[in-house]
Amino acid sequence: MSTVNEVGQLPGRRPRNRAGAGLSGRETMLLLIPALLPIVILSVIPLVRGIYLGFTDSRAGLGVPTTFIGLDNFRALLDDELFVNSFKIGLIWSFAVTAIGFCFALGLALLLSQELKGRWLARSLALVPWAMPSVIVGIMWKLFFQPQAGILNEILRRLHLPGETTDWLSSFSWALPAVILVGVWAGMPQTTVALLAGLQSIQDELHEAAAVDGATAWQRFRTITLPQLKPVIIAITTLDFIWNFNSFGLVYVLTEGGPAGKTQLPMLFGYSQAFEYGEFGYAAALGSVMVLVISAVLVFYLWGRLKETR
Repeated sequence: MSTVNEVGQLPGRRPRNRAGAGLSGRETMLLLIPALLPIVILSVIPLVRGIYLGFTDSRAGLGVPTTFIGLDNFRALLDDELFVNSFKIGLIWSFAVTAIGFCFALGLALLLSQELKGRWLARSLALVPWAMPSVIVGIMWKLFFQPQAGILNEILRRLHLPGETTDWLSSFSWALPAVILVGVWAGMPQTTVALLAGLQSIQDELHEAAAVDGATAWQRFRTITLPQLKPVIIAITTLDFIWNFNSFGLVYVLTEGGPAGKTQLPMLFGYSQAFEYGEFGYAAALGSVMVLVISAVLVFYLWGRLKETR
């Protein structure tokens, strides 16, 4: 008579799933192929192709020969003042939007975590910028900053304040701050949602015990809330930085990189090199540099998380 092992199966038989059918390694791979195939075709192959093009002199046009030129494109990038300037602007934009957006999002998350009347409505309205396409957001804010009939200049005009005739998105001094403001407004909702979820996971008993011991609201925030939110803060700020560094549509609609390159992010510079000047190889080299930067940020984030789990 057959005996049953500890997991309720007959000896010599493969484990079965809930449907009663055993899966071999080959069958498992066959089931994974439909999920992996789109990733390979739409992500892995274009990435590898793009990295390869960065080592060539690929140009726009049918029948144009492509030659492998090694590191020439990368050397040209280092000597290209426009690229270096766009990279600096990209870092300023990414750090500013991420940091300012985080501060506002944290304050909003703390407010929405309180027992307020109509809190459900406030939480819903906080998600509106997130739900809007970046192109629509760009058009809306471009109308807001419009120098002749924009809302901002009209408010300044009625309050008799300076700047009522300023063309904010065409000003050398104000274009980048104006674009950063729009980036903060558009990116704040997802940070708020992440922080709000983290706040709701903090046990109320911790704050109650600290309050009984005489801790002030600021002390409870500094010693309880922030340490408990640390994993969420690191994760969401890392993702925000990557998203902001890769920004294209919002800034393109607002300024197209102007005036005189004052808001030209690396993605905008790469777009102009590829589709305005037809330098596909040069633009691909720029894309490879951005992949390296983003990979470095991800490695730093993963290293921090592994360090915390040890």
